[in-house]
Amino acid sequence: MLSCNWSIDKLPGISLKEQDLLMMHGITTTQILLSKAATPQAKNSLASQIKVPVKYINKWSALADLARIPSVGCQYCGVILHCGIASVAQLAQTPLQKLYSRVSRLYVANTRQRELTPSVSVVRQWLREARLLS
Repeated sequence: MLSCNWSIDKLPGISLKEQDLLMMHGITTTQILLSKAATPQAKNSLASQIKVPVKYINKWSALADLARIPSVGCQYCGVILHCGIASVAQLAQTPLQKLYSRVSRLYVANTRQRELTPSVSVVRQWLREARLLS
């Protein structure tokens, strides 16, 4: 299975100013971000180059990693991160019921509408694809 590569402006939680900073440093896609933030040292270096806290680089690279999963993409990567899952490898190890419960609680807390929660079959697909990628 191929992983997805997205334009950096599709990732949630990155302001226009931050997108411009990344693009000025040649980071235009999630794949490039992941390659330039592959190690803790690289993340620290990138943070100092673009003058943002390293926690932003950590967040953005976690979102980019999760967005590699085709059924997750940029639509659900932020949801999964807010559920405490920060990587494809971590997602692959998460039990279905635990993840679905977290996602459901997050959706209900934020939207007050349970019917907007992704279905169990959608969450199962996330896990299946994460296991193939990890």
